[in-house]
Amino acid sequence: MARKIGSRYTANQILGRGSAGTVWLGEGPEGPVAIKLLREDLASDQELVGRFVQERTALLGLDHPNVVSVRDLVVDGNDLALVMDLVRGTDLRTRLDRERRLAPGAAVAIVADVADGLAAAHAAGVVHRDVKPENVLLDMQGPLGPGGSHPALLTDFGVAKLIDSPRRTRATKIIGTPDYLAPEIVEGLPPRAAVDIYALATVLYELLAGFTPFGGGHPGAVLRRHVTETVVPLPGIPEELWQLIVQCLAKAPASRLRASELAARLREQLPTLAGMAPLDVDEPDTGPAREPGEATGSGEPAVARVRRGAVPLVPGAKPDSNRDTHTSMRVPGPDELSGGARGTARAPRAAGAPRPGSARHRAMARRRRITLGAVAVALLAAIGVGAWLAASGDDDAAPSGTSSSAPASP
Repeated sequence: MARKIGSRYTANQILGRGSAGTVWLGEGPEGPVAIKLLREDLASDQELVGRFVQERTALLGLDHPNVVSVRDLVVDGNDLALVMDLVRGTDLRTRLDRERRLAPGAAVAIVADVADGLAAAHAAGVVHRDVKPENVLLDMQGPLGPGGSHPALLTDFGVAKLIDSPRRTRATKIIGTPDYLAPEIVEGLPPRAAVDIYALATVLYELLAGFTPFGGGHPGAVLRRHVTETVVPLPGIPEELWQLIVQCLAKAPASRLRASELAARLREQLPTLAGMAPLDVDEPDTGPAREPGEATGSGEPAVARVRRGAVPLVPGAKPDSNRDTHTSMRVPGPDELSGGARGTARAPRAAGAPRPGSARHRAMARRRRITLGAVAVALLAAIGVGAWLAASGDDDAAPSGTSSSAPASP
């Protein structure tokens, strides 16, 4: 059912629902728009409404080909809405779910576009704070780039900052999506432009590998990995590209590249990536795993994990998932962060290798033990036979040696 949003816009159709609100396909004075209508409990928060109005100038002034432009901010009774350009396409999460991982050329081209958008935002003093595939839209009406990539645009600027008010989060909460949070946010430091670079490098790693470098398992474990673990290398990509990823995932914010530098360096890599196929690696495990169909403790077969898409500002969107924007988490204590990464390492497995702890993995381990045992027995037997033959040879040679040294009979 259509509804009015302020005096200038009409919301006609729901495109999707997210943690912060509902995205509608709408109509404005200049044609179709996307309208992000924030939740009613957010709209009733007077402090947030004040912040919403304060951010109006910065958000409306952010104009770049790789940024979904905010056309208007509406405050009308219980309605609090961002009116944005409508992008005809899909979001990056949907493409990643469909393809599992992208060819390096396509991944790098998409991330370079997003880095260009971030460079413009950072120059205007705006930090996104929630860069992830759900917030990257692919313009299907735009020209194809390297690896079949469509132009990429970053959306949802300002939403994290609007919702992350001191009263709402206090000092014991973190606002963000665990897989993409920079270490300094986990440690309670204020988010600067470098947090977007860290998140974008995480996205690039995920596009190449099919999984994030520090994700998986309980959110608390994910947060600790960001602070304590070193990123595990991905086989099969050029060393220079890998070093770019490592630099942008540095624990120290000052060690990371700026967005404009990252965009330029990535585009320099594109000629060397032409024609490269997607990497052939499997996702690491963070706990006991089972092969498809293997029974769980409850007697039910294991079900593969499914990552659903989030809310893009496009038609045909899926509902948001457990990777919601603005997930509220407790800040880990110093003792928890210093606990190290023991038991949480996430080294990629070679394609086709069994998951640790699975029935196939245990069967292969048993076969290895049996084989090694048989080899050991054979080796011991060979050593025993060799020793017996050596001893027999000595016994046979002894009389001959004695008679030759004995004195001659008279």
